[in-house]
Amino acid sequence: MNVSTSGLRWIVFALAIPAPWGSYYWSLPFLSILLTTPKVSEKLGKRHKKVSQRTAQVICWLRRSLPGRPIHLVGDGAYSVIRLGLRAQKCGVVLIAPLRLDARLFDLPPSPWTGSGKKRRGRPARVGQRLLSPSEVALSSSTVWHRSQIAWYGGKTEMIDWATGTALWYSSGTLPLAIRWVLVRDPAGVRPLCAYFTTDQYQSAPAVIADFVKRWSLEVTFEESRAVLGVETQRQWSDKAIERTTPALLGLYSLVVLMAHVTFGNDELPLPKAAWYQKDHATFHDVLSIVRHRLWLHSLFRTSVISPDLHLFPPGPGDSTSNTGANAWKRIISAACY
Repeated sequence: MNVSTSGLRWIVFALAIPAPWGSYYWSLPFLSILLTTPKVSEKLGKRHKKVSQRTAQVICWLRRSLPGRPIHLVGDGAYSVIRLGLRAQKCGVVLIAPLRLDARLFDLPPSPWTGSGKKRRGRPARVGQRLLSPSEVALSSSTVWHRSQIAWYGGKTEMIDWATGTALWYSSGTLPLAIRWVLVRDPAGVRPLCAYFTTDQYQSAPAVIADFVKRWSLEVTFEESRAVLGVETQRQWSDKAIERTTPALLGLYSLVVLMAHVTFGNDELPLPKAAWYQKDHATFHDVLSIVRHRLWLHSLFRTSVISPDLHLFPPGPGDSTSNTGANAWKRIISAACY
């Protein structure tokens, strides 16, 4: 007999910032919301809310908390919802997410007034003529493709073909959502065809692609949080512990990165060196070790005869030091931090 159960599902909101010590973006989580299944929601006596509904609440909270600040919300396919886009537009938030290749796109509705100045009979139309879907646009010979160097994953740039346009995304039962759609294809034909949308019709297509690429930094945050901080490895039996541990660990991730930024600013981090290996960028493990080293030297070992203002890492091969004891002490501390 096979027994399976679904795990916990979290909605994590993070701030994507350019790393001052690298050419790529880091995602710093600041809000984590636990989603319950319909069965658990019924058991708790609460109305079940989907990902889009919870996100709509957070959008309103963000706008109230940050009035006048530009906010771009980038999500995966779970955020590709017309109602969520309408809420984002109402709150002045730009939503960027993948668009279905078979999405129903329409032109603007015709004017309710005739050419003679009389009002048309009947209910005003919500949308106009049906337009080609993204998959049909990709196959159409009349599609105008552009080729640009786009900021890509890992701080690199890639040559990308793209096509774009504006339309009304509509499904029965909702109001139409005014969007700019962006169709992306690989010139080499290796990567599959992708489509994205933004609720800001004036945003350029390369900017939309670059914004969506930033979302991948959140996947890196999840992976490093699992490997270094133990996210998803904890075992609790208390409901409060379950609700608090994961948000606390993700918040710790952001706190560690901010502490390193406050300490070093835009300067390069003192990464460990070896004769056979030279690191060109910092990982979260490096940042955590550096923050540990700084805290331990200036707090735990404040009464030590060794100055707390030592170099963060021991000298490399060929370097000399006049204090053998200090050098050995630095090696011990560095080993403990890692």
